[in-house]
Amino acid sequence: MLSACGAGSKNKGGPAKTTPSFSNPNYRSWADHALNAARAAGATYADIRIAAYRRQNISTREQRVRRTSDSEDRGFGIRVIANGTWGFAASSIITKNEIAKVAKRAVALAKTMSKLQREPVKLAPVKAAYQTVWNTPIRRDPFEVPLKDKIDKLLAINAAALKVNGVTFCSSQMAFVREHKFFASTEGSYIEQTLHRCNPSFRVTSVDRKRGSFQTRNSFSDPQGKGYEYIEDYPWLEDAKQAGEDAVAKHSAPSVAPGKMDLIIHPSNLWLTIHESIGHPTELDRAMGMEANYAGTSFLTLDKWKKLQLASKIVNFNGEKTHPGSLATVGYDDDGVKTTEWPMVKDGVFVDYQTTRDQAHLLGRKHSHGTSYAQSWKDVPFQRMPNINLLPGKKPLSLADLISSTDDGLLAKGRASYSIDHQRYNFQFSAQTFQRIRKGKIVGLVKDAAYQARTPDFWNACDAVCSKDEYYVGGSFYDGKGEPGQSNGVSHGCPPARFRQINVINTKRKV
Repeated sequence: MLSACGAGSKNKGGPAKTTPSFSNPNYRSWADHALNAARAAGATYADIRIAAYRRQNISTREQRVRRTSDSEDRGFGIRVIANGTWGFAASSIITKNEIAKVAKRAVALAKTMSKLQREPVKLAPVKAAYQTVWNTPIRRDPFEVPLKDKIDKLLAINAAALKVNGVTFCSSQMAFVREHKFFASTEGSYIEQTLHRCNPSFRVTSVDRKRGSFQTRNSFSDPQGKGYEYIEDYPWLEDAKQAGEDAVAKHSAPSVAPGKMDLIIHPSNLWLTIHESIGHPTELDRAMGMEANYAGTSFLTLDKWKKLQLASKIVNFNGEKTHPGSLATVGYDDDGVKTTEWPMVKDGVFVDYQTTRDQAHLLGRKHSHGTSYAQSWKDVPFQRMPNINLLPGKKPLSLADLISSTDDGLLAKGRASYSIDHQRYNFQFSAQTFQRIRKGKIVGLVKDAAYQARTPDFWNACDAVCSKDEYYVGGSFYDGKGEPGQSNGVSHGCPPARFRQINVINTKRKV
């Protein structure tokens, strides 16, 4: 059986020694058995992922526990190229006989599908055959923390919110994932990784029966690629109290007057705008029309590559899967490529896409950016979004400075509802809170607001990006793509930024 514990999950991240000791002595022999069986059946390339997943979810409301779950899942998937075509097969039974059987099945599927293949698969080379161990750098494994401690923490968050006069309900939850996998390929790589992700949050509701209305405010926290230390370090009680005060204040807040105004977007809201308007359209398969599931293709077609002024000259985006704490961070992707960081928008110009090994040649490249990922052992790896970050401004600039230099505008905080078209071009985003700015000062909350723009217009309207002291990492625990659909975690770091004369609408429904 595969060990779900991985190779010392509390170790520091980064590559281990050249000849590592893997956590299970059977991994290498199982992998070799799979690769030899695939070659013997006619594969020109093969890889295997032996993986185990543990997931835990806890949810509470007021002073009671609503639900807990703790599950494990394990198995292996074998991917091959035969007759220039991909083939894939998987099983939850990890024995040598089953491994050989599944390898042969993957080759047979590839040969069958080759009759429909228009062009042979071309893989960009990897820089080396890696034999290594990599772990998410964590201080405390969440699965070693007693369930009671987690429940007590959630109930304390609820209690802090409920102490605010006018708060009616508070629900809170924690979700943890530990992903352990062993990758091997016919190119000589043997890579073991243990990845951790956590997703805590809460929601506060205030009901005003005299007004016949209710208002909510979610936590400003976002999922992280960290251990239980994130639960211990984040100021949950302070956020819960402030959330309660915000929810109550929304009742009496004026409804926003629509029109063009300057918009300062806090990272707790801006990360989602980055995800939808920069992250998805820079996926190469979408740009080339090879992927249209989960909200369509992309306006960033190849004719715009290295030509389009996508944003103002102060805007720079990098893609990466290397930053500690971010959800998509790994040592090596599911193609066995060592992960890196690279520019995607430089001085406002769109300069690069997200790529995998079998996509790189489409851009005339001889290397992959390492963005291949599968959500489980039974799913096929394909191109998934890396962490994409708005780089801080080069000159010192704080959020307070940005507010004081804004005469008339709004400050948006927290992820809320949004809508974006099938090419990620026209969008609308709301926020948990909008604070009114007049003559350089915040003068109170407004409600019923959302901002609208076209992606290039929005990013070209950016005239200020705060410096690194204001940098914050948000992200999505469940980013969907593909058919059948798969989900992955991805982060987007950014500082606050200002956008001039953005269209703000009033979302209040008129009955």
